Amino acid sequence: MSLKGAGGKTLLPGSVLGILGGGQLGRMFAMAAKRLGYRVAVLEPAPDSPCGQVADIVIQADYTDEAALRRLAAVSDAVTYEFENVDARAVEFLESLGKPVHPSSSALRITQDRILEKTFARENGIPVTPFASVRSADEARAVFHGEAFPGFLKTARGGYDGKGQARVGNGEEAARAWADFKGHDLILEKLVPFEKEISVVACRGRDGSFAAYPPAENAHVRNILDVSVLPARVSAASAAAAVKIARQVGEGLSIVGTFCVELFVLPDGEIWLNEIAPRPHNSGHATLDACLCSQFEQQVRALCGLPLGSTALLRPAAMVNLVGDGGGDRLAGVDVLLADPEAALHLYGKKHAPRGRKMGHFTVLGETADAAEAKARALRSNLKWEA
Repeated sequence: MSLKGAGGKTLLPGSVLGILGGGQLGRMFAMAAKRLGYRVAVLEPAPDSPCGQVADIVIQADYTDEAALRRLAAVSDAVTYEFENVDARAVEFLESLGKPVHPSSSALRITQDRILEKTFARENGIPVTPFASVRSADEARAVFHGEAFPGFLKTARGGYDGKGQARVGNGEEAARAWADFKGHDLILEKLVPFEKEISVVACRGRDGSFAAYPPAENAHVRNILDVSVLPARVSAASAAAAVKIARQVGEGLSIVGTFCVELFVLPDGEIWLNEIAPRPHNSGHATLDACLCSQFEQQVRALCGLPLGSTALLRPAAMVNLVGDGGGDRLAGVDVLLADPEAALHLYGKKHAPRGRKMGHFTVLGETADAAEAKARALRSNLKWEA
């Protein structure tokens, strides 16, 4: 069921929203969609996926399976995706069938390739770390000289949570790392002397409307997001610059839907772009509990052509990732966590908790960002993975 609205047909409750990818981001999108009265179809290769557990229609197949893509298109009124490592050809194929997909395949192709992504930023006047593509060991040795090192040599595509990258301190180390990654398109990025890492989750509607949440402040452990604090403890000028970059990215890529810009805060407060994620982001999970309209509901609204929701914080919050450590698949201490009236737990329905796997998160509200973070870290000490 639909009606005519800004930017095309507005999809009303009862419509079916398709999603490529069955992980936790897809799960939370599906739950937000179903709360608003929509049905959800998911295409995912793995059985019993987090999204598949709550979706109305599950198509278990590879993302490049044309028959499966045709079925997804046939049952869906519009389609999105939950992570940028989905094959862009799948999105292009759905578009060729006349199915609206947001964000588009053109935005996906740029954001899933670090070289294209940083080139886009540079060409659009967005501050970004010095970088260069690397196609040979000689280029790895020569591309940065003197003060340009240390840096990170990364695969241009496919890496996440620190995978597919190596820190290098000079040209010879870069050449050796190039040999380890040989066969991949590579990018060498200068190490940025940043003070902290922040991110802005934003959303752009089909009519060009824009809404951004306050910047979140992020801390990582072993290259995996550990704690996000919302709002980030940065100056008003830095926060405004971060939101400005998010708007530039959304407009420059003509993104429709929720997306995230990961950013560096330099010692002088200047903001540089690190990466773009064309979908909801781990650092935005606190919006499920700290905002009236979450990042996932925003994604639903944008996909359906509805007005974007409020991004105002109801209260400061801290989000803690629950990551497997190999000690077992059962999370003990949940009763202590939930005894706190300002804590909210979100588990993703995954059966096994190997080391490094994101199994869930919890959010804690507080009077201030500092208070929320302190309580969140204290509450985490009661949790333990057990066999």
